[in-house]
Amino acid sequence: MTDAMSSLYPFLYDTGRDGDVDAVLAEVRASTAHKAREILELRRLVHREQRHELAACGAALAARFARGGRLFAFGNGGSSTDAQDLVTQFLDPPGAAPPLPAFALTAEAAVVTALSNDVGFDLVFSRQLAAFGRGDDIAVGLSTSGNSANLLAAFDAARRVGMLTVGITGDTGGRMAELDSIDHLFVVPSSSVHRIQEAQTTIYHLLAELAAKGTR
Repeated sequence: MTDAMSSLYPFLYDTGRDGDVDAVLAEVRASTAHKAREILELRRLVHREQRHELAACGAALAARFARGGRLFAFGNGGSSTDAQDLVTQFLDPPGAAPPLPAFALTAEAAVVTALSNDVGFDLVFSRQLAAFGRGDDIAVGLSTSGNSANLLAAFDAARRVGMLTVGITGDTGGRMAELDSIDHLFVVPSSSVHRIQEAQTTIYHLLAELAAKGTR
């Protein structure tokens, strides 16, 4: 853990400058500016290369909501938190747009732990989609690696029901990029988990805005 932290924040581990507060603060500013440039460049790259897919997905989401569809989001760890944030973007859209029905499959601890204990963690999302999902609904899965087994199973389960499926991942897409059960796949081309998750928030915020505009 120390190695990982020191690679991200080397100025905190340089004992040769103990007491030199100004030097440390200068490196903090430089590090912050560097990370800000990285995420801005990455977001521009995603927009440049995937803007047409974003527009198509936003229109598809709006069409599903217009037919009475609901959105179900899911992910593991930090992506679980992002899935819950994603849901709030649809339930509480900006401006005068009406709220759209969205649910996070990670929000109910009793359900998640019961399914994990009784049928296995790999099926924790697919079981919920099999129970709740309908043909007009939407399944959105988030992963930084694209390799989470429970997401892969969830997309396959959603496809069997006839749901619209949206995958948001990173790096090269992982196993999610190999699935036939994902209708719209967004890949953040970075190996940094931090930058991937920052760019993913931009993607789903934009999708929520496009869906809201399309349902007015």
